[in-house]
Amino acid sequence: MRRVLFIFIFAIALFQFTFIHTAFAGEISNGGKIFNANCASCHIGGGNILIDEKTLKKEALSKYLENYDADSIQAIIYLVQNGKNAMPAYKSKLSEQEILEVAAYVFQKAEQGWQGS
Repeated sequence: MRRVLFIFIFAIALFQFTFIHTAFAGEISNGGKIFNANCASCHIGGGNILIDEKTLKKEALSKYLENYDADSIQAIIYLVQNGKNAMPAYKSKLSEQEILEVAAYVFQKAEQGWQGS
């Protein structure tokens, strides 16, 4: 019984990691374009030209963004919308959809360690 349960759970996990919903993939693609146009000047390659330790890498996001570990995408959305310290708020510059796309992009890149950036 344990073995069957393990195989079932493994199959579900494998399925989730293998197949990305096409809408989410589109959000990431558009998010990359929006990120490059609005964010990359300060956050190129997931870095931060103003405050070295406050990067967009997973460890820094987890440390500096409130609720990142509980709801990563929502934590990124909140920061993009409202800004913080030297980072401006983008809620009046970007649409809700664009902010979601940027958040999805930043989340994915952080999970991948900003490889290939």
